[in-house]
Amino acid sequence: MDSQARGALGQAAREHERFLWGLCYRMTGVAADADDLVQDVYARALATPPERLDTLRPWLTRVAVNLARDHLRRRRREGYVGPWLPSPVETGDEEVLPAVEARLPGGGSTEGRYELLESVSFAFLLALEALSPKQRAVLLLRDVFDYSVLEVAEALRMSEANVKVVHHRARSAMAAYDQSRCVPTRDVQERTRASLEAFLGALVTGDVAAAEALLASDVRALSDGGGKVRAALVPIVGPQRVVLFMRRLLEMRGPPVAWEARMLNGLPAVVAVFHPGADPLLALNTVLRVDVDSSGRIHALHSVLVDRKLMGVRMPVPE
Repeated sequence: MDSQARGALGQAAREHERFLWGLCYRMTGVAADADDLVQDVYARALATPPERLDTLRPWLTRVAVNLARDHLRRRRREGYVGPWLPSPVETGDEEVLPAVEARLPGGGSTEGRYELLESVSFAFLLALEALSPKQRAVLLLRDVFDYSVLEVAEALRMSEANVKVVHHRARSAMAAYDQSRCVPTRDVQERTRASLEAFLGALVTGDVAAAEALLASDVRALSDGGGKVRAALVPIVGPQRVVLFMRRLLEMRGPPVAWEARMLNGLPAVVAVFHPGADPLLALNTVLRVDVDSSGRIHALHSVLVDRKLMGVRMPVPE
């Protein structure tokens, strides 16, 4: 391939970069992995380009999905130390991003069922972990990016019948999530912000009763340290245990030297930076986020502590 052809191919491929990154992020749940995969896709495109540029997007999609599926298989073989959480990404102060799927005149939708912002929520990304890599790819292309059965079959080199079977099984695996979907509407965002601020305020002032009252009876706290920094290796369950764990953590770390409230994955979260302490295994950077129920009670707390998982977030700068 001459330099002019390589330049044309590179320019054409870059036009699909945002789509490819979004697909790879949803496939892996990790922003840094999505960065690496997109670069690998471009390297493959330059090394063994498709025969025609008008087939470039399906070709890029197939390569991206195959690379992401290989990555997921390796991740599952290698295992993970402690709870696995997605990596947070900044989504801005939007209520709902435009859905890719078309709306029908009667107000219904096409086969696509998940809004773009919902499909990067922690609840959705965690639900995807129950799917096989192939099921995940088909579900994302069909129900998030609104590919037709034929388009999925062509992009993934599957028969249409096989696409339908895999899609049906993927939807069945998402049934529990579908019963209580996490759609980040403005109301949910404000309810989440209020509960998170109230909970952190109660922790800082030492008001244990107020902190526990903000938690659902079945609340679960997950800490993702990935074996790199200190973190709870199992879920902390129940209001009393969660509050005790959070208070002890605050005592060990001390107050943050800088923190900001940000909109991450469609919902408010706190990004914080801490002073290095006597224990070098305590994380210096962290993101804390919560999920709330319809009454505003927190039923899930997530602490992401691994630096690689925080590469998609701007850390606040201490004054």
